[in-house]
Formats: sequence, structure tokens, C-alpha cells
Amino acid sequence: MSATNQNGAVKFLLTFAFLIATTVSLPSSPDRFLKSALTSLRSPDEPQEYEELRRPLPSDGLTPSCSHVLLRHSFGNTIDGPPYTAPYTPPSGCTSPPWSYVVLDLRAASSGDQYDRISGLWLGGVELLRTSTAEPNPTGIFWNVRKDVSRYSSLFMRSDLNVTMMLENIVNDVYTGIYHINVTLIFYEFNPIEQNPKIRSRLEIAGSDRKDQTPADLIIPVCDGGNRGFWFMIENPAETYSKRIQIPSNTRKIVLELYVSFHGNDEFWYSNPPNSYIRTNNLATGRGNGAYREVLVKIDGRYVGSEVPFPVMFTGGINPLFWEPVVAIGAFNLPSYDMDLTPFLGLLLDGKSHEFALSVNDGISYWLVDANLHLWLDHGSSNVEAGSGRYDSPSRHMVRQEEFEQLDGSFRVEAEVRSEFDGWVKSSEGNLTTMVKSMIKVGSLVRFEKNGAYKRVEQRVKTKRIVEVTSESGKPVNRVVHQRTYPLTVITSTLRGLTNDKDMYLLVTNVSHALNERFSAGEALTQVFNRQDSDGWMEVEDHNVLAGEASTRQSFNYIDDLSCYSRTLVAANGKISQDSSSDACASSS
Repeated sequence: MSATNQNGAVKFLLTFAFLIATTVSLPSSPDRFLKSALTSLRSPDEPQEYEELRRPLPSDGLTPSCSHVLLRHSFGNTIDGPPYTAPYTPPSGCTSPPWSYVVLDLRAASSGDQYDRISGLWLGGVELLRTSTAEPNPTGIFWNVRKDVSRYSSLFMRSDLNVTMMLENIVNDVYTGIYHINVTLIFYEFNPIEQNPKIRSRLEIAGSDRKDQTPADLIIPVCDGGNRGFWFMIENPAETYSKRIQIPSNTRKIVLELYVSFHGNDEFWYSNPPNSYIRTNNLATGRGNGAYREVLVKIDGRYVGSEVPFPVMFTGGINPLFWEPVVAIGAFNLPSYDMDLTPFLGLLLDGKSHEFALSVNDGISYWLVDANLHLWLDHGSSNVEAGSGRYDSPSRHMVRQEEFEQLDGSFRVEAEVRSEFDGWVKSSEGNLTTMVKSMIKVGSLVRFEKNGAYKRVEQRVKTKRIVEVTSESGKPVNRVVHQRTYPLTVITSTLRGLTNDKDMYLLVTNVSHALNERFSAGEALTQVFNRQDSDGWMEVEDHNVLAGEASTRQSFNYIDDLSCYSRTLVAANGKISQDSSSDACASSS
């Protein structure tokens, strides 16, 4: 441990001893912080690379057919301004689609002091990536995001689109960091004879992992006009944003892809107490409405799906020292959520436009939400027939319990949402019935102790979607099952500082969270286990980190039918202290 860290640890322990019998007037709560005051002590001698742990993409071992620069732009003082927009031109020198694989490669760099910022990237209003930035330091940081975007292939040869990126940033005498962004599309085409068969097999597995081995023929955005980015900004539970869309008459399959992120008073929605607690204690906070959120999707006012999103933590959240140089799960590549809407083609294929609407149950300021409709067309017919079958309105079971006395108490939510739909589509591929079953289960606990100085948040979310396709005779054609679980524990303890400055305090923080996925398509199975455990403390003035220590341990495991990948690392006080990886599968014996 360096002398600086030793002094910080001693100061923390002395302060902790001093505060054992001391109460704190304001409840402890997750928040956003800026590590600006600390950077001179922690900055390395040269720019440092940040990363989000992921498995290597199957294309990483291939030689690209070509690459195409999507944008190069520096985002300085862009707050309240329009997004960066430029005409898109298709790549030249590339073989026409279908490509085997397309990767979006984003490279970012920044130096100075700056908060984390949310960002979206769209092509023709279709969102390709939801991402956020790391918090820089004076020496500088950089990072790289690589995402499989093969499912958007139908867009990449079009010449009537604009590329748009929204990244609202503030640059002044205090916040000096400018974000320099380069985005490139990289196209791959493998020759089965020339390329490594192991890589080819991984690409085939990745095809099933992309929810459909053949990219959609047409993608239509459900989005805003684009003047402030194409996302809808939802600021209260009563707000519903929608777009009227006419679905082509030869559509045989339709999947909605949902993008969502949460900010402001709902950035830590999973820790929000009920409004009764806030009113009773006369707290000056807008972080209310309890700790349950659900993003709803409706067609013409009828529920067709919903999602409780994974609680992504941005790099200034809870304790920014946790997220250097390895950021939280999903911070650089936020997950999107697929909902198969094929059972509703009987409603949609009537030659009329229909209202696709998005809203957030109990959501407060603010949520950024939009969606993409992926449509597969029948190339053998200009019209298909479709009819609706079973429609079970979502069965909802929710129990909310609260028990508190002044600033101490506990708040529980148990929720379960189930739905089932089916419908048939008669196309040149036959008369096929698609059944979609969905289940969401949420358990949540928010507990305050020690006169509100100690807060513990526990959340367990489990989602499961089953899509079964059968022929007219009832013979199974395809079955896809996608399960996600994300357990979360956040502990924050607020301790009064040594001075009487009300803006200075100590914060002890612990976070454990995971995103585990299991995806099966026919006989193919992929599994991902991704977990982070972080602990540390900060001395804070207002929202600036003055001193502190933190460590994060992360384990990542990916398994499919043909390969395995695992990586474990430990980051402590801004540096990676342990890092090991393997692509060997454990023996079944």
C-alpha cells in the first residue's frame, strides 16, 4: 500500500471510531460522484485503458473483408444541443450482404475532470448501441467497445440514412473533459475452405445467440424525432410515448428490440423508498415511488410485453473508485431486450398504421427509451395471412410491505408478471403458429438502519421467455428459451466527517451484482455467468471524492456447445492486480 493510501486508511479508521455513537441526519443512499479531486493522487504516468469484461467475439480471429468509418467526433460542451448527425454512405469495396459478421468498433478517449455521460448511436433512427462514458483523469483514459451488429445488416447498404450520436456533455472551468469518439463498422466474410473450422463453428453458434440466424429484412424504429436524440424521455408514470407504424403486408415474423437506460432521480430506482417514507420524514429528495420499475410495450393500447431492466451502474455511480479501470457490467454496452410480437401479426397486417407505445411503471425523471422493430418478410408472396389466437392479459401479482419509524425501516416488494400469446402466420413457408410465454419475478428489499445512516438494498430479478413455433399439424419447428437472472446487493453507510462542514462526509460502500444468461435455440445452448463484488470507502465533499480506497473482483464465464471462455480479475485502487483467462472447458469428470 502506498503512503497516500496508508494515510487515507488511517484517517478513515480514526474517523470511523469517532463516529460509532454518532447519528447522521440524512439517510444513506446511492449517488453519483466525481473523482476529480482524487485524480492527481491516482493518475498513472500515461493514459490508462478502461474496459468492460466480455468474451472475445467469434470474429476476433478472422481477417476483416473491409472496414467503414461511421463517425469521428469530439463531444465538448454539447449540453442542450442537437446530436451529432452526418449522412451515411454504404461501405465501398465490401462484398454485398449477407455478410458473415459485422462488428461495431467504438474507440473513446478523454482527459481532465468529467462526470460519466450517457450516449446513444443510431443509423436512420435505429439504435445500434446504448453506451456510457468512463470518468477521465488529467493524464487521460481510453477504451474500446466492440459489439456484434450483424442483426442490423439490412441497414448497412442503404444510402438514404443519417448516422446520429447523442452525448450531452458540459465543458467549463470545472468540468474539462472532452470525449473523443471514433466509430467504425468492420465487415467479415469467411470462406468455409480457407477459414479455421473452429472459428466458423463459433460464428454459427453466435448466429443462434443473436436470436435469429438470418438478420431481419427490414428494421423500423419506434423512436422520437431525433432533435435531442431518437430516444423518448419519460419523466413520470403517466407519460406514454408512441409512434404509428404500418407493417408491410408480407411480414412473416416481427421482433421488438427494446433499449432503455435510467437517470436523474431514477438512476438508482432499485433503492428508492416509497413516497410515504419521504413525506413522513420531510426529506428533500425526489427519489421516490418505491423500488419497482417495469418498462411496458403496448400496441393500440394492448399490452404485448414488458421488461424489468438490468440495473446498470454508470462509472460515477455509488463509488466511482469501483469502476477504474474495469467498469460495471453493461456500462459500455447496455443490454437490449427482445420481445417476439409475431403472435400479433393478425392485428397488424390489415393495411393500417398501428400505435406502438412505450412507458415505465412508476418511472420518474428520467428514463431514455426507444425500440427497433425487426421484420422478416416473405419473399415468395406480397401478402401473408395471419390470425390471432390465445391472448392472456398479463397476470400480475404484487405485494408491497413497508414498516418504518422515522428514518429507520424496511420496504419489500414481491412481484410476478406472466403472459402468454399465440397466433398463426400463413406464408410461403407454411402455416406456422408462434406461441410466446413470458415470466418476470422480482424480489426487492430496501432497509434503513442507524437513523438512516446505513442502507441495504437487495434485489433479485428473474426473467424467462419461451418462443415455440409449430407447424399446422402441430409438429415442433423451433423452440427458443432465453432466461436472465440478476441478483443485486448494495450497502451504503454514511458517516459524518471530522469537520462541521455539512457537505463533507465518509461513505462506506459495498456492491455485489451479476448478470447470468441462459439461451437455447433448438439444440444449441449458450450460458453466461458474469459477477462483480466491490467494496471500499470514500471521503466526499459535496459530490467530489477527496480520498478513498476500493477493490472490485469480477468473474466472467461463457459456455456454448463448442467452446468455453473464462476470465477473472481483481482491480484495486485504480490498477489491475490480478488477471487470468482461459478458453479451456472444464473436464466433465
